[in-house]
Amino acid sequence: MSTPSRSHTSLKDYYRWHARIYDITRWAFLFGRARIIHLAASQVDRPVSILEIGCGTGRNLAALAQRFPQTQITGLDLSSDMLERARSKVQGFGPRVVLLHRAYDAPVATAAKFDLIVLSYSLSMINPGFAEVLRICKTDLSPAGVVAVVDFHDSRWTWFRRWMGVNHVRMEGHLLEELDKHFAGQVCQVQQAYGNLWQYLLFIGRCR
Repeated sequence: MSTPSRSHTSLKDYYRWHARIYDITRWAFLFGRARIIHLAASQVDRPVSILEIGCGTGRNLAALAQRFPQTQITGLDLSSDMLERARSKVQGFGPRVVLLHRAYDAPVATAAKFDLIVLSYSLSMINPGFAEVLRICKTDLSPAGVVAVVDFHDSRWTWFRRWMGVNHVRMEGHLLEELDKHFAGQVCQVQQAYGNLWQYLLFIGRCR
């Protein structure tokens, strides 16, 4: 594992405090998390292995394990505080769900690659580095694999974008542009939140 960057250290410090309140507060902001799993299931048939980058408190990992009961699932996160909470959510699935404490700065797969890679509200917080994450995803995906992204997209309000920036989130429509460079979109939806205060993105794609 490489030496942590300044941005990695900043995110670790952020989640050290937010991990304890994450699940009880983020439901009002992180829309589309259940929907992206449903959409991914329509695009990949019986995946052998799944990777979630930025798995946080494990909410999606548990949902993925229930949706794909025969699949090996790996959750990766930079924050040990978030992973501590994730362990309690996935312990009932036994060794089928594995947690990795590291940055996604190099491929995870060894011999067998992943049939599905999920990024749920993590990509917009990786600044700089989101483009490199997507390049590494291409290395980690199996030939028929898909990447599934749900994340903040954009806001017409400068003050709101600035406020989100305080919370390490960049939302300037940049993610979709970068996704289109690397992946052919099978599903691409931009949805409104709170009367178009902001928009969020649902994207399923295969390597170009």
